[in-house]
Amino acid sequence: MSTHETAATNTQSSPREHWALLILLALVTLALGSILLPLYAAIMWGLILSLLFTPLHRWLLPRLGHRPTLAALCTLSIVLLIVILPMILVLLLLAQEAAWLYQGLQSGDINPSLYFHRAFNRLPDWVGAILDRFGLVNFSTLQRRLSTTLAQGSQFAATQVFNIGQNTFEFVVGLFIALYLAFFLIRDGDSTVRAIGRMIPLTPVHRQQLWHKFATVVRATVKGNLLVALIQGALGGLAFLALGVKGALLWAVLMAALSLLPAIGAALVWGPVALYFLITGAIWQGLALAAYGVLVIGLVDNLLRPVLVGKDTRMPDYVVMITTVGGMAVFGINGFVLGPLIAAMFMAVWHIFDTTR
Repeated sequence: MSTHETAATNTQSSPREHWALLILLALVTLALGSILLPLYAAIMWGLILSLLFTPLHRWLLPRLGHRPTLAALCTLSIVLLIVILPMILVLLLLAQEAAWLYQGLQSGDINPSLYFHRAFNRLPDWVGAILDRFGLVNFSTLQRRLSTTLAQGSQFAATQVFNIGQNTFEFVVGLFIALYLAFFLIRDGDSTVRAIGRMIPLTPVHRQQLWHKFATVVRATVKGNLLVALIQGALGGLAFLALGVKGALLWAVLMAALSLLPAIGAALVWGPVALYFLITGAIWQGLALAAYGVLVIGLVDNLLRPVLVGKDTRMPDYVVMITTVGGMAVFGINGFVLGPLIAAMFMAVWHIFDTTR
């Protein structure tokens, strides 16, 4: 027997050793997963940044003498300039506006009860009859309940202010991990994908299908949803600023965040404000905001989201909407990516299973 044949024989494992290896593999995989679970958001966004900006890295590579490390550093510098720094600036402005709002509530300069009382006094009789059926017609009762809600909100805000140091530290650590991981994935992404692919017991064609679906859905959901959210938030903030609504930046960011919920997200902010204008006698402001919300802000969602998200993911609009809402309910803000991604991978795996059985 030759040396090569002897080595091949020695590497063959018995069924008992094979099962022991599988159990050991499962245990170490679970152990690694438990270690990485607290950092899943940072790891996910590092992967997303690499998927979004790898085409830029490939464009820079021949122009920088085919030096992968230099091209990756330049790509990451562009990410910092056009993504990270603007995001930090908006967060700082938002923190200042939130602090101003909190101080106004504490000092009494901003009195929601006054606005509520003004709207309550202008309600039609039939609305008062409906409130009466629910025992809410007495304004003192409403004011008491509103005060309780505000007290709970103030307590929550105070807790967040107390923990701001820890939250900032966690944010900085998560951002560093995401950027650090993105650098290596941008630079060595192709070899990493090939190495992971070799470990998946599927044919090369099916591995390519899964990876293509994964990358396409991540790019489509992030670029599409974030672009729609930014446009809707900016449009809503400009409308609030023009109408003299205080805290326009705060409301704009809230609209952008809620715009991740398809169809109804931004309307949860501008809708009540338009209704308040109408009830308090500011008819033209209320009608203008309602028309602007439906025809401009809503049109952005109806036109852009199906084109940017549904077209690339090749999933029906209702599947994208349901999985986005469900993903955010389970995973929080990261669910707007994970929800459609899980749905797309589910459909892709079932398609492979159906074509190979």
